[in-house]
Amino acid sequence: MDANLLQWKNQGQSFLSRLRTWVCLLDPSLLLSSNAEILKAHSLIGSTEKLDEKDEAAVNLSLSSSHPVSGAVLPLFFRPPAYLPISGPLVVASLLPHSGVKAAMFWQFLLQSYNAGFSYMHRNSSTEKEKKMSLTQLLLMVGTVSYTTCAGALPQIFIDRLRIRSPPLQTFCRSILPIPLSAALAFFNVLTVRHQETETGIQVFDCNGNPVGVSKAAGSKAVWETALSRAVLFGTTAGVPNLLVLFLQRSRFFQRNSLLMAPCRHISVALVLGLMIPVSFSLFSPAGTINRESVEEELQAGASGQTLIYHRGL
Repeated sequence: MDANLLQWKNQGQSFLSRLRTWVCLLDPSLLLSSNAEILKAHSLIGSTEKLDEKDEAAVNLSLSSSHPVSGAVLPLFFRPPAYLPISGPLVVASLLPHSGVKAAMFWQFLLQSYNAGFSYMHRNSSTEKEKKMSLTQLLLMVGTVSYTTCAGALPQIFIDRLRIRSPPLQTFCRSILPIPLSAALAFFNVLTVRHQETETGIQVFDCNGNPVGVSKAAGSKAVWETALSRAVLFGTTAGVPNLLVLFLQRSRFFQRNSLLMAPCRHISVALVLGLMIPVSFSLFSPAGTINRESVEEELQAGASGQTLIYHRGL
């Protein structure tokens, strides 16, 4: 079991403990560390059985910058601390009331491409023999980005193609429809990009950290949990600001100062996204667990304990 996965296992299964950890791991200053410093931190927590408070910085650096399965350093733009600085402007821009379809599709393309890349980089690659992306995986990612880009621009497509001019219908397309659509597309993005894990399975470990084998049931559970957490992230990020704007539009103050509505929308989207990222990452532990009875029969005999552990991904 990799040192990072072991650290997540030791964090416990409490939501609050995971939330406190993720708040520390999402510190953007961790992006300033070099690859040599990250590898040194990863090797330190792997060679030290008992870590003291001085090693806490090394733990945070390793968990935030290296992969829990391979131990390799993650690309800078796809590390968890970079998620908010990069996805924040993309989410704000994608939720804007665009004037045309091209602008809507452009921002959706950037957002969906980044999310697909982030999901791919944080997949469970324990059963992959080749480090390079396969042609099947490449085509799957291209198809996922293409589909989610077009689907994400549907509200603007409806307004333009159907020539919707009615204020209530425009409000529905711009403020209500993006809420379930954002959640569904985020769920679909993760589900398709990491579909291979449900087909080939992922490595599972017993309670002592010993490898037991490869389980498709664990792979499916890992992908579904991650997809659900991403749906919660983007559904909430789209829902709370849009509903807030609808509420504020009825107040006399914003009716008199309509120019304040746009900055209020942007700030609320960025604020909700920033708050929901650590919450969504904490919904399920990266060191996922599955009952021994739920995995394949050939793995149950060689497993010790009632619970098996796997890397869920992010």
